[in-house]
Amino acid sequence: MKRSQLILIAIGVIAIAGLYVLPTVVVDNESKADGISQENSSSSTQSTDPVAMHEAELSTDQRLQLNTLKLQIAENSSKEEVKSSTEEIAAIYQELGKYDSAGYYLSLTADKQSDMELAEKAGNAYYEAFSFALDPEKVTYTAEQTRKYLNKVLENDPTRLDLKTKVAMTYVSSSNPMQGITMMREILEEDPQNEDGLFNMGVLSMQSGQYKRATERFEELIQYHPDNLQGQFYLGVSYFEAKQNNKAKAQFEKVKTMTKDEMILGSIESYLEKL
Repeated sequence: MKRSQLILIAIGVIAIAGLYVLPTVVVDNESKADGISQENSSSSTQSTDPVAMHEAELSTDQRLQLNTLKLQIAENSSKEEVKSSTEEIAAIYQELGKYDSAGYYLSLTADKQSDMELAEKAGNAYYEAFSFALDPEKVTYTAEQTRKYLNKVLENDPTRLDLKTKVAMTYVSSSNPMQGITMMREILEEDPQNEDGLFNMGVLSMQSGQYKRATERFEELIQYHPDNLQGQFYLGVSYFEAKQNNKAKAQFEKVKTMTKDEMILGSIESYLEKL
């Protein structure tokens, strides 16, 4: 589960107070999208007018490009052309950080064409939206959509542990979190060095206040994946929370040599000042 350095800092800074995430992303649900029906978008989670919100954020060129792409889809284009236009629409929304809108369009064409490549892209887009969502309804909706489309891919290729990890994480925020934790453990049983599995189990240990267990997970992670900056950073945070001050200081000093990002360095300094 890769995150931007900005998200890394956002979580890291909040870790002392309990590690809760992240900024919101609006879902785009147009009732009819110029030739793309809304037949598979039945969730009740969209209670506002996201179309108007998105329109306000689109540049003139982006609006023109979107309208052109939607018209191309509506004009009974070939499957290849529809797929290409859909991916271009998704790219515009992804550039704006509207990942669930990207997932929405990708999922419509994935369903229509039974395209596993688009299903995977839709699931990944919804997972990004899930990762940022704060509103409980949006968390639930994007989690459900993530599972719907990534499980389609997993049915064809159960070896995709990277996708199974994402599915597992969506369950952690559900009414049955143990299902996600069980899936994560299964992933690590199959691949004890799995980068995403170790990272996510470490984060879950932090969120539940089990900092000693978190340090063990992150120690394993950086043993196998020393370039994982997030893991290196969270190891320092876990040491800090576990009151292992000497280890925390040494770890934060190590992370300082791994990046020049001012936000990360600033966060590290805030921890070092408390030691």
